[in-house]
Amino acid sequence: MTAPVSTPAAAGAPERDIVCPTCGQACKYGPSNPSRPFCSPRCRNADFGAWATESYRIAKPDGAPEGEDEGDVELP
Repeated sequence: MTAPVSTPAAAGAPERDIVCPTCGQACKYGPSNPSRPFCSPRCRNADFGAWATESYRIAKPDGAPEGEDEGDVELP
């Protein structure tokens, strides 16, 4: 069995006040908030849903041709 990963919050560091990246509400980042860095399970799930539906995208550089992806490989 492996030892748990030590994080600043788990190592006794004080909790920090942060802003939820989904809704903008103030929340705590620390062991008392199991949904960190989100304020609630609802915001955590909304973010996961955005990733799962590929709503987050990295923009192509200006001048890149449309419809061509660098990662596309032509198979025989």
